Amino acid sequence: MTAAFATKVGAILSKGDTLLLQGDIGAGKSFFARALIQSLQTNPEDVPSPTFTLVQTYETRTGEIWHADLYRLSDPSEADELGLYDAFTNAICLIEWPDRLGNSTPKTAVTLTFETTQNDDERCVTIKENTSELAIKLLKALS
Repeated sequence: MTAAFATKVGAILSKGDTLLLQGDIGAGKSFFARALIQSLQTNPEDVPSPTFTLVQTYETRTGEIWHADLYRLSDPSEADELGLYDAFTNAICLIEWPDRLGNSTPKTAVTLTFETTQNDDERCVTIKENTSELAIKLLKALS
């Protein structure tokens, strides 16, 4: 179900869209990002977690996707060193551990919160509503 959800979300995204992926370790953030990225690739390739590289970029049919894992950042200014602030307007961004951005979080970003359930094979995903164009598109497409 998470992969199907990721594919549906991926079909909605375009340049300048940012998804903030929140949740505990093992909640499904990286799995979701991997499935979304692969759904947009012409020839799906391996999509490793950016835990150690911090950022991985991918060319897709929709444009460039940046997948970032900010867990190891200690200050929001480090995100600028990664080039993330430019990517927020020039690419699709999937950001794990977005709290590390501090006040630099894009105002139009949509937060997806991932939670485990009693069934190990299931996840609960909550979309934090806001008035951004992306949030409205997501809520319409997924309802």
